Amino acid sequence: MFHDTCGRKGRFARTLGMAFAVSLTLSGCSTVTDWFADEEELEIRRLKPIDEKFSLDINWERDIGDGVDHYFSRLRPVYAYGKLFAADRHGVVVAMEPSTGNVLWEKDFATFKNEGMLSPVTKLWRKGETARIGGISVAEKRVFIGTENGYVAALDIDTGELLWDATVPGEILAAPAVDAGILVVNTGASSLFGFSTRTGEQLWRHEGDTPPLTLRGISGPIASNGGVIVGTATGKVQVNLIETGVLAWETVVATPSGATELERIVDIDTTPVLFGGTIYTVSYNGTLAAVELRTGRVVWKREYASYRNLSVDGNNIFVVDNKSNVYALDRRNGVELWSQGALKQRSLTSATPVGDYIVVGDNWGFMHWIEQETGQIVARIDIGGDDEDDAIFAAPLKVDDAVIAVTRNGVIASVRAPN
Repeated sequence: MFHDTCGRKGRFARTLGMAFAVSLTLSGCSTVTDWFADEEELEIRRLKPIDEKFSLDINWERDIGDGVDHYFSRLRPVYAYGKLFAADRHGVVVAMEPSTGNVLWEKDFATFKNEGMLSPVTKLWRKGETARIGGISVAEKRVFIGTENGYVAALDIDTGELLWDATVPGEILAAPAVDAGILVVNTGASSLFGFSTRTGEQLWRHEGDTPPLTLRGISGPIASNGGVIVGTATGKVQVNLIETGVLAWETVVATPSGATELERIVDIDTTPVLFGGTIYTVSYNGTLAAVELRTGRVVWKREYASYRNLSVDGNNIFVVDNKSNVYALDRRNGVELWSQGALKQRSLTSATPVGDYIVVGDNWGFMHWIEQETGQIVARIDIGGDDEDDAIFAAPLKVDDAVIAVTRNGVIASVRAPN
């Protein structure tokens, strides 16, 4: 809107030009529109004061690589087996001690051209070809990664040793899922793959449909009770049998509407949430739904649009919509309990339940604590540098009495959570 130099803002600029002929004639219409754009950004960045109920402290910070830069990414640390596992997009995978941030082991999947005797030397200053890691998960004492290059690997949880690897045709933009000795990978080509977690053997493949235009992202699969649950780019929730990949059922959640392909985007790019026999999911075009796991029956639908993961705590479901408004709903019937719009347009992460609060990160490196009961913002802390390179791009992670956040430039920070 503010970059349309021939629109309404342009006419306003010409009006200003008549009053201040010399200055605005020399500076031109684009200067005025840029001024409006800058003012809008400043207004978004200007946080409103809050009545802080407690203070927050940083336990430790650790740089683990180049982060994800400006690329779309859902790379999020994982806590399992008493260790914290994290990765950067370029190729570094690390295991860390959660209480101190000390690195226990490190593995780099970035590749370098063979330059003979000089190869070990050139690696010291060259970054090599990025591995483009898209997702990391931990199960069965193994660390699994998937990359945008279609590479899948399993590492030993204690040493980082490569146990096996494989490739798939398609980008992996979300964390794999594991159940019953099978690793499930979803790809941007709408194909699901099942691998043996022990050997890396491909066990099955399921092909899905891809519409002409989709978002840059995919639904992360979840695996439980012999099934794999995933959202699709066609607005459906589907369940596949984990042993064979055979489709058990699929249900339409979001229906395309509009005259253009852009208006008809119905991607479900969020990882489904399974809670008490009910699947919760949300689509980009504005459908939040509760679906019965056993039958695929839609229990209720509400109009909320999001590409951020949902979170459930008790009877509450928390939604961060496409404009960074935060909502709490009753998961049993979809009734809205409260909304919080003070952080609108700050590119919030999805919400992480932490005790009586939910925690979100934003585009300028702030973490915000919001009361689950009232929706009030009661505390915040800056772990970045007021710069978009320091943006918190993935949902914070609860680890014991701390909350872990990761920034775009590869800094992982541990923040002491209130008791």
